[in-house]
Amino acid sequence: MTNLIAQALIWTGTSLNVLDQRQLPETTHYDTYTDAAGVAQAIKSMRVRGAPAIGIAAAYGVALSVKQHYSQSENWRNAVSVDIETLAQSRPTAVNLFWALDKMKAVLAQTHENVVDAITDCALTIHADDLAANQKMGDLGAALLVGTKGVMTHCNTGSLATGGYGTALGVIRSAVAQNQDLNVFAGETRPWLQGARLTVWELAQDGISSMLIADSAAAWLMKSGVIDWIIVGADRIAANGDTANKIGTYSLATLAKQHGVKFMVVAPISTVDWMLENGENIEIECREPRELLPTCYDTPDSLVSAWNPVFDVTPAALISAIVTEKGVVLNPSEHADGIRSLQS
Repeated sequence: MTNLIAQALIWTGTSLNVLDQRQLPETTHYDTYTDAAGVAQAIKSMRVRGAPAIGIAAAYGVALSVKQHYSQSENWRNAVSVDIETLAQSRPTAVNLFWALDKMKAVLAQTHENVVDAITDCALTIHADDLAANQKMGDLGAALLVGTKGVMTHCNTGSLATGGYGTALGVIRSAVAQNQDLNVFAGETRPWLQGARLTVWELAQDGISSMLIADSAAAWLMKSGVIDWIIVGADRIAANGDTANKIGTYSLATLAKQHGVKFMVVAPISTVDWMLENGENIEIECREPRELLPTCYDTPDSLVSAWNPVFDVTPAALISAIVTEKGVVLNPSEHADGIRSLQS
């Protein structure tokens, strides 16, 4: 299937063009960044979002930093280190960000000649590898959906959140491309409405029909019996399979267990944090209350505040399958090695 939608990230060789996803679907607008500080702000402000895309953007940010500083100062490595730290502080939960930065730091440590070319090639490889991984995961996940009548997805996990094609949405794309007849439901995903603004738009661009539902309608949808699977992405997966994803994922997994609906997590192997034994220590990002509050309550003397976590953690025991480009782990909590069997 040809992916027709706009790409989240476009590398020009001298700059990074970032699709401002806050303006979709009404406006398709790219901002151009020529330094790491700008890329970090694009990540922090959610112009670019989705764990794989954040990692790719950070890699390009390092490439821009090296291009900027290499020929300007003998202390260019110190300047690049400062930029890497700025990028690392842009979002705390998505492990892909830190994985990509570690890849770039390794290249910097090992390379003494043609540094600009080497670091740029590494960023391009991270981007290309993510696209290839998405397509592999799409095929592996689609194989699990044979005979499925309906699926639901949460947040946005398509081309806009990755290097192209998508994780959970990539599975849906692959299943449709294989002529599986799926009814696709998407939760609106408050408060940023990634499902309502981005996911259904992506699907429509690919000619795939979908049904948007309010987040609070998910339990009733499951009870109706029209879906067999919920398919989501991930921002960080612990070594035992506990998974951090967009807020609301945990409640969907709990509801799925109650209603006999299977639950699939789709993410590249770079999303696994092998240093975390379980999800207890995953840092959960909380964003500004104003993202939730009506304007009239966003005042210094207001008696109304807001709690705005943007991720939660789903225990491995609620997950039916974890799909990566390295393979599939079914019922991860029931296997002693679990997802570690995919570690290379």
